[in-house]
Amino acid sequence: MNMQPLPLQASLDQYQQQADDLYEACIARDKKALRFIKDNYFWRLTDEEFRNKVITKTDAVAAITNLYAFNSWQDLADWVAAITQPGSLAARFEAAVEAIVAGDIPALQTLLQDDPSLISARSMRSHHSMLLHYTGTNGVENYRQRYPSNAVEVLQFLLAAGADVNATAGMYGGGSTTLGLMATSFHPAKAGIMTTMLQILLDAGAYIDDPGASGHGHCTINGCLANGRPEAADYLMRKGARLDLEAAIGVGRLDVVQQYFREDGTLLPTATQTQLERGLMWAGEYGHTAVIEFLANQGLDLNTNVDGMYSLHWALIGGHPDTIQLLLARGASTEVRNMYGGNAIGCAVWAVGNSDGVYRWPQKEVDYMVIIETLLKAGASIERGMLGWLAQESDLPSPTIERLDALFRQYGATS
Repeated sequence: MNMQPLPLQASLDQYQQQADDLYEACIARDKKALRFIKDNYFWRLTDEEFRNKVITKTDAVAAITNLYAFNSWQDLADWVAAITQPGSLAARFEAAVEAIVAGDIPALQTLLQDDPSLISARSMRSHHSMLLHYTGTNGVENYRQRYPSNAVEVLQFLLAAGADVNATAGMYGGGSTTLGLMATSFHPAKAGIMTTMLQILLDAGAYIDDPGASGHGHCTINGCLANGRPEAADYLMRKGARLDLEAAIGVGRLDVVQQYFREDGTLLPTATQTQLERGLMWAGEYGHTAVIEFLANQGLDLNTNVDGMYSLHWALIGGHPDTIQLLLARGASTEVRNMYGGNAIGCAVWAVGNSDGVYRWPQKEVDYMVIIETLLKAGASIERGMLGWLAQESDLPSPTIERLDALFRQYGATS
């Protein structure tokens, strides 16, 4: 099964064949096909729900439609008809996007010289992005979310060509700006160019506090926190971005957090309980131990559930030993289950294989074995069947599986 993106000049029949191949592979229980359709269509289902799902041809068509960022098969068909017409605006726009992703500035220059209006043209795909939005590597087609080595120069070129730095696009509920997309994207952080790219956008006049800039109605810093971008959140905070209570907690500004409370520990009217509880999640994820201690002293329940997650689970994902120790000392439960069905040990094992240094900025290395043993010493339970899962289903490296197996057996696991 080949799920690689089809060439731009592919026919609609080729897209249909790709959907048919996906369906047949899923029926045959091909692991790559199942992972593909889970990621591209059934992402809202838990693993258990997905295992019990009967996959249909309609599901396969929807997954392919989503892969190419269209809302419906008809939208995909209309786009294919347009892009396969020689010289069409759709074809020229897609060629420019390909040049952005490849870092081909000469090709971009030629396309814009031939048609300067391309700089303000919009995609026919569901997000309706302009060319500049593609530099945010976020919310557009997954296979185009990558950076060329000269990404900084590509961004500078598009801005010099007249791109509207504050134009919005339709991903994540609409209202997303290039700054918001950039600040919440994994890719510039992973490439080590996040702050450089953000500063270029700010210098070009990007609004730092545009409501909804990062989608879902989030201001930029709040969006950074919700998307695991502590570096961008910290940078924008230092550049003067607005801090509501959630944002102040999430970037560790205890001095600002304190200003939202009365002397009796109650919130001022300028803050909400929702901001307080969401902020607790980010304080856990990004290791703001002093802020969590202050909030606990104000009476905040550290076992508060926000969108199916808990502050201890976020601290495990972030890999912050001091924060974990504080949460445990102040009564955080190791047994509550998050939206994915995992308790603290399950969450920590997930983090072993999935937590990236990008999420842990500026912290670099984490020894999750020490963290897991901290949980075990605190009495955290090991899921029945954990050893079997590690041996048969885990994608972790063999040395890691062996260390986990030995550690869990030391604390009484037998199956």
